[in-house]
Amino acid sequence: MHSILKSDVQPTSNSIPKAHSMHARSILPGSAEAEILACEEALSFWGGIDPASGTVIDVHHPLHGRAISGTILMMPSTRGSCTGSGVLLDLVLSGRGPAALIFSEPEDVATLGALVAAEMFGCELPVLRLSRDAFAVVAREKLARISADKLVAGALELHLAPPTASALELTEFDEALLSGAKGVAAQQAMRIICAMAAQQGARRLIDVSQAHIDGCIYASPANLTFAEAFADLGARVCVPTTMNAISVDHENWRAQGVAPDFGNPAQRLADTYVRMGCAPSFTCAPYLLDTSPKAGEAIAWAESNAVVYANSVLGARTAKHPDFLDLCIALTGRAPLSGVYLDEHRQARRILDVEMPTNVDDSFWPLIGYLAGKAAPDCIPVLRGLADTRPGQTELKALCAAFGTTSAAPMLHIEGVTPEAGAVHSEADRQTITRMEMQNAWRTFNEGPEKVELVALGSPHASLAECRELAAMLAGSRTAIPTIVTVGRDTLRAMRGEGILDILHQSGVQVVADLCWCSISEPVFPPAARTVMTNSGKYAHYGPGLSGRAVRFGNLAQCVTAALTGFAAKELPQWLS
Repeated sequence: MHSILKSDVQPTSNSIPKAHSMHARSILPGSAEAEILACEEALSFWGGIDPASGTVIDVHHPLHGRAISGTILMMPSTRGSCTGSGVLLDLVLSGRGPAALIFSEPEDVATLGALVAAEMFGCELPVLRLSRDAFAVVAREKLARISADKLVAGALELHLAPPTASALELTEFDEALLSGAKGVAAQQAMRIICAMAAQQGARRLIDVSQAHIDGCIYASPANLTFAEAFADLGARVCVPTTMNAISVDHENWRAQGVAPDFGNPAQRLADTYVRMGCAPSFTCAPYLLDTSPKAGEAIAWAESNAVVYANSVLGARTAKHPDFLDLCIALTGRAPLSGVYLDEHRQARRILDVEMPTNVDDSFWPLIGYLAGKAAPDCIPVLRGLADTRPGQTELKALCAAFGTTSAAPMLHIEGVTPEAGAVHSEADRQTITRMEMQNAWRTFNEGPEKVELVALGSPHASLAECRELAAMLAGSRTAIPTIVTVGRDTLRAMRGEGILDILHQSGVQVVADLCWCSISEPVFPPAARTVMTNSGKYAHYGPGLSGRAVRFGNLAQCVTAALTGFAAKELPQWLS
């Protein structure tokens, strides 16, 4: 089960770091003794680990196919989806979780899942944060033992500094919440918020104007367990709160043939959040709604693509809140004042110069977002060289979604495009995204067969403008293979009003509301389809692991061609050739 950071070579005496660089802190207490499973690359628990088996399903990750259950899992941090907290909670509650988690960077998503497991369900999962030197040494060992105050791995013995003591400056309102004066649900939510604030190093909390819930996706039974526990306490949100895409078409899943043992709990989860006062928006693209925030507005959004878009494009302020913390903040209207809520943490720490090809098409944006995330997996980058391309909402939406797939950072900047692109740290380093890297990424996204049985559009949810463009490209032609577009309810209403919905239906396109490609399941996902064509960098990454199908990637025009012919393009696009 052992996997290490770089090699199985033991460090020599000359390479062992000095004692002052070797330190460790307990983030969440607990004890464990188990084999180490370590990797130098971050992993998203959602879309990266199967909660039913504890196996890594991200086909692009070095640990693909390995089981994390019962191991001391080591990685720098997590990346990708906010839903990872729900996956971890389910793994812990089902007995398939890791024995412990060890990170070398600040991490919120899995940590929040472990915190909820301990706080609400009495299941301890130790979480540690090590200095990079200590992390590298421990990762080379086969076994580790964690106790209340000590980490032992091979000959190395590290004292564990205790969890950060809370130094929060609480207001009278905060104190009232903690005392239970606003109800038991708000009290429990505030306890979780304060615990997360302490581990993030926040000194106080901040008011938020709105929230967006990601935990309404039925990623695992734990999501429903958590939501119903709060609803049964009488929980009600106190700020306007929208909801992410859910796991079924709320009104039509029975007619679509979805099995009741999945459809019923998925609908029940959505209804539970609505019962707590959340708006049934059911979209992973809340920036398309009329309630989209303004520059400088402090909000509390979960859903990785939405967080990146809100911070980067809109100039709003939100951490990448994990599932469960999103509800806690919605119930209290208070969030930890840390991370990108603060000016100093919104600065770019890496400059990415892009070798800009000429005459790029819409497939460039998800591709460059994906590569930017890989080049800056743990820091905010600024992309240079794109200003002359004048990207609009559709292009930036695709870029942000792909970036949020490969990076843990909650935002990025694009020089000459995004509102805070001048915020570059004086010690920012520099890298180049080359044309060759773009070609290699394209090939990685197109390892599937040329024969395609399904076209998947709307990841994140397609906008009205994208649906209009699709209708125009089809020009009345009839699709030869299943072609599905996922959209939010507001977009569906607008499509119906404009007649776009009828036009797409006449061309054989199925438009599905409420769910998205990251939550779709059979039989809505055609069971016979073996290869899927998409224009989404996010789904090109997650799709193989989530669906078990091969994926092809291309621009919207290539997706339309595939829909009409059943075949994907053979060659690189002209702008990459």
